[in-house]
Amino acid sequence: MALLFAVGLPIGLAKTAHARAVMVVMVSYLTFNYFVGAMGGFWGEFFGVDFSQAIGGTSGLTEIAGIKTLDTGIFGAIIISGFVTWIHNRTFEKQLPAYLGIFQGASFVAMISFFAMLPAAWLTLYIWPSIQHGILNLQGFLVSSGSFGVWLYTFLERILIPTGLHHFVYAPFVYGNVATPNGIVVDWFTNLETFTQSAQSMKDLFPAGGFALHGNSKIFGCTGIALAMYHTAKPENRKKVAALLIPATLTAVLVGITEPLEFTFLFIAPWLFAIHAILAGTMAMVMYTFGVVGNMGGGLIEFATGNWIPLLGNHTSMVITQIAIGLCFTAIYYVTFKYLIVKFDVPIAGRGEAEMKLHTKQDFNEKHGITGKGAAAGATPLQIQAVETIEGLGGVHNIEDLSNCATRLRVTVKDPSKVMSAEYFMETGAVNIVKNGKAIQVIIGLNVPQLREECEKIYSASKTVDMTLSPAT
Repeated sequence: MALLFAVGLPIGLAKTAHARAVMVVMVSYLTFNYFVGAMGGFWGEFFGVDFSQAIGGTSGLTEIAGIKTLDTGIFGAIIISGFVTWIHNRTFEKQLPAYLGIFQGASFVAMISFFAMLPAAWLTLYIWPSIQHGILNLQGFLVSSGSFGVWLYTFLERILIPTGLHHFVYAPFVYGNVATPNGIVVDWFTNLETFTQSAQSMKDLFPAGGFALHGNSKIFGCTGIALAMYHTAKPENRKKVAALLIPATLTAVLVGITEPLEFTFLFIAPWLFAIHAILAGTMAMVMYTFGVVGNMGGGLIEFATGNWIPLLGNHTSMVITQIAIGLCFTAIYYVTFKYLIVKFDVPIAGRGEAEMKLHTKQDFNEKHGITGKGAAAGATPLQIQAVETIEGLGGVHNIEDLSNCATRLRVTVKDPSKVMSAEYFMETGAVNIVKNGKAIQVIIGLNVPQLREECEKIYSASKTVDMTLSPAT
């Protein structure tokens, strides 16, 4: 699983030549683990690690692609993959002298990464055992703390979403060996047939399933939040708010991607997001207390196909209990958010002073002077949003690089002062923006890869025009 995380990261983070980036990351990650194993074997006593132990158990050792190494798990995979991807982004297109041209591109990145893995391996051996000890203690505390452990785990998984650190909370449980030998996902589906045929309590059969209930907040919690936001919007704005909330809520409920909805209020009222995390943890804890467990970290599709339908035969009561508790929490979410939004006059979408506008093809054509056949054909909504997004970022010449993750457009700009306000981007169809110096994140939703492609077409076309118009030297 760690190897999958390592090769998966550059697919989304590499700016160019994604396939070559994946190849270099895989080679570098294996090289890193080889160095860790070799150094640990020779100088294990200095680092306080006994590499003569068998892998697994409490040894802190594992085997990756036949290489005996420290068990850095998904943490190490993400860090090394991110580091090598960073090297790739900065050196892949670097022009070398003609006589070194054979080493240009992926070869150059691989060479730099090879030497970078030496200090990375040494630092890992020096630092990781202490970190590993602390992580194991925390994970052991969560696993052994029953209902409170489920609450704390779910709370941390939700509250850390804005930082991106939530992956480090749930991934070791869901995909690693913290709660079960092979990870909750693997062991759930491996034993699902046995579970369906047994009349024993699911909590007794699979107690670790309490650490995969965080998807309930995506279905039941987000529904309550969306209803509260709709009913607290100004009456004249409710139709426009619905156009914003319906796709965001369906994305959260059906597939479990909550950022498009949560980011509509996260930066306006962070304390509301904290309450959301508390309620999410409380819902998971209550469900676990009443015997609800499973592999429920995603959305409704995952719930139905991987849990409810297979378990209905002998575990109907658990499914009904889960849905009943979930609907109760939908009401709790709705009442809580509606009261707090009104009480503290939170300026969420539809309540603030900024005008809400949904752009049309006619708006686009009029703004950009498209007439005749061009106006008849018009531009697609995605093309409209791409043009408006680039304009909001200060124009093509203000953009240094462009990439995306699952739901966000990640942009580095030259001059942050040229970037438009969050209200502007919300008018173009975005959920919100995050500014951190020159690093800008535009929260879009699941269609962000398509939007990025449209933006790159505009960006590339502009660069081509610049090169054509540049005078020869």
